[in-house]
Amino acid sequence: MSAVMLIAASLASNTPARAADVAEFTLDNGMQVVVVPDHRAPVVTHMVWYRVGSADEQAGKSGIAHFLEHLMFKGTEKHPVGEFSQVVGKLGGQENAFTSQDYTAYFQRVAKEHLGRVMEFEADRMTGLVLTDEVVLPERDVVLEERRMRTDNDPAAQLSEASQAAMFVNHPYGHPIIGWEDEIRDLNREDALAFYKRFYTPNNAILVVAGDVEPDEVKKLADATYGKVERRAETAPRERPQEPTPRAERRLVLADPRVGQPSLSRAYLVPSYRMDKPDSVALDVLAQVLGGGSTGRLYRTLVVDKGLAANAGAWYQSTALDATRFGVSVSPRPAVTMEALETALDEAIGTLAKDGPDAGELERAKTRLVAEAIYAQDNQATLARIYGAALTTGSTAEDVKIWPDMVKQVTAEQVRDVARRYLVPARAVTSELRQVAPQPTNPQPASQPEKRS
Repeated sequence: MSAVMLIAASLASNTPARAADVAEFTLDNGMQVVVVPDHRAPVVTHMVWYRVGSADEQAGKSGIAHFLEHLMFKGTEKHPVGEFSQVVGKLGGQENAFTSQDYTAYFQRVAKEHLGRVMEFEADRMTGLVLTDEVVLPERDVVLEERRMRTDNDPAAQLSEASQAAMFVNHPYGHPIIGWEDEIRDLNREDALAFYKRFYTPNNAILVVAGDVEPDEVKKLADATYGKVERRAETAPRERPQEPTPRAERRLVLADPRVGQPSLSRAYLVPSYRMDKPDSVALDVLAQVLGGGSTGRLYRTLVVDKGLAANAGAWYQSTALDATRFGVSVSPRPAVTMEALETALDEAIGTLAKDGPDAGELERAKTRLVAEAIYAQDNQATLARIYGAALTTGSTAEDVKIWPDMVKQVTAEQVRDVARRYLVPARAVTSELRQVAPQPTNPQPASQPEKRS
């Protein structure tokens, strides 16, 4: 579910995180702060988001954003490696970090009385990181092993990576977040420090605090910690090479003996919420109409009615700074060919693009979007995540406030029109994951007839 959708629902609902409760302010050094009060438990989730991800990397340095995320746990001048994590553990808290195409985030979840302590640690490593080859080079090996485990040893992950690269031929979304193996091997201490000094500055960061706090107390703590960090780089608009209008359908096939379940997936190039709000909201509804569980059009048509697929679904990644993807996926039942399955998939999409959803489908999709979004806000950490993800991808509070009303106003004609406009072959990358019989590891040469003497 998109971050924008979740935020909007939280702003529109009657739970503790109401629009009137959410506070925003900016420190003197340019760091943006968002406070989401939630007084159901004496706990806070503290997150620092940087407006930088894998799509902001220099050409030839793929993976540096994710690599630096690892290195941020290697200690500072004030706090040796491991101290921050040990303190969070002793406080009974949790911590982690993650990197996406558009942002990098670090978070801790602790009892409310420890908020100032984690702020001090996080503010310190915003500028005090100490890196030596003794810690950088072994961590690079860790990242390489992570890539081997998650991608290189998984045929489905390999195909997904190839599909993304085929979709984005000009935009940096085409390279994987973890990076290409050959480029990861060349990353070094100087690369990490240059990236750190350029992007890890308070005026490129957003602090999100969700939990049992009030805005005034968060501002006081933020001024005393992050407010003392001087900006060390000036930010600029995140202007990236944009993806040209695609003109040709692309197709990928990966066959591997490790494949347990064949599958067919297709991704279409579509606008994100930041780029086109009306079309994006209609695409959210379209994804629900097509892939909304057992009531979705694809499941009912391909799994229930025709008995061709074992499962079927659809998704849309609306939270992105630039053009993004809308996807559908299906897996064949035994003895069903990929060709027959794809023909049925095309017919289902074509029918929807021709006639639009019926009244029942449309209402189910819109109701489910809002309901799931409201349920999701019951998790405090989710509240912090959805605000950070939206704000680091170009959305504002005003943007997300209008989302519920936009969903309610989506018509069958709008859903039909975005299906016609975007779910077309020229905008698509179709990927087939196929099974193949394993080859003998030591094939024996064919026997030769004995020669007569």
